[in-house]
Amino acid sequence: MKTAAATKPKAPLAQKLVVALPYAWLVVFFLVPFLIVLKISFSETAIAQPPYTPVLDLAAGWRGITQFVAGLSFDNYRLLGSDALYLLSYLKSLEIAAFCTLILLAIGYPIAYAMARMPRRLQPLLTILVVLPFWTSFLIRIYAWMNILQRDGLLNKALLALHIVREPPVWLATDSAIYLGIVYSYLPFMVLPLYAVLEKLDQSLLEAAADLGCPRWKTFWLVTLPLSAPGIVAGVLLCFIPIVGEFVIPDLLGGSRAPMIGQTIWMEFFGNKDWPAAASVAVVLVALLVTPIVLFQYQAMRTGERG
Repeated sequence: MKTAAATKPKAPLAQKLVVALPYAWLVVFFLVPFLIVLKISFSETAIAQPPYTPVLDLAAGWRGITQFVAGLSFDNYRLLGSDALYLLSYLKSLEIAAFCTLILLAIGYPIAYAMARMPRRLQPLLTILVVLPFWTSFLIRIYAWMNILQRDGLLNKALLALHIVREPPVWLATDSAIYLGIVYSYLPFMVLPLYAVLEKLDQSLLEAAADLGCPRWKTFWLVTLPLSAPGIVAGVLLCFIPIVGEFVIPDLLGGSRAPMIGQTIWMEFFGNKDWPAAASVAVVLVALLVTPIVLFQYQAMRTGERG
């Protein structure tokens, strides 16, 4: 008698290719570059081309491999722990990313909630309005903010005209400018995942809560908010992770007194020509960003198994 495993039909080749292509993409464009950066992080700076040693010489055979492995060291990671510049850059990036993500959630959730409660015929138009900024180059939008926030820019002119301030305040090269630029640029990444979840919310649950005499605010707190948790988590991850490594916005709108980690990596690569140090900073950054994703996936799998 044939077992169930033996009688189970094999997946066609096309189906296997469809499954394998995303993994191949990740291997080629994420894993391989990451392994190269990881290797550079264990190297030492050298005035050469490439500007680090050791370099793997496969033509030398086993001897070349042993010399390559012997030349690797953890000195760059020890430097990260001993130099306050890197620690301050990590803390600054995490602080700005966390604060901006909270602002994005506070602004994005009401927008997504209002979009989901609008008539069905208006929702596509509202979605287009949310993604409309993406139709313009990201760099051009940041340069526009530079013009708005400069001393004689539109923002100060409006504040002076409304008699809110007597002297034009300084916006550029401050954390406030970074917050404005990041919140403006990443708002769609928070709104769209929340809208996707809220739009599919079962309205019968809200009606049942109303029939049982539950006030609207309590219905929102006990029904709507918990059911929208997947959208909140997705929006937070989509915003927090890239904000931590953001370079363009803090470089153009912020100052250099406390650089974010993206600026530190750029400075090590192009300013100091210290590729190994920059690579080690990047590897630690990837580890910091991947850890919450792995924990979230693990928790989601455990929740699915219990369910």
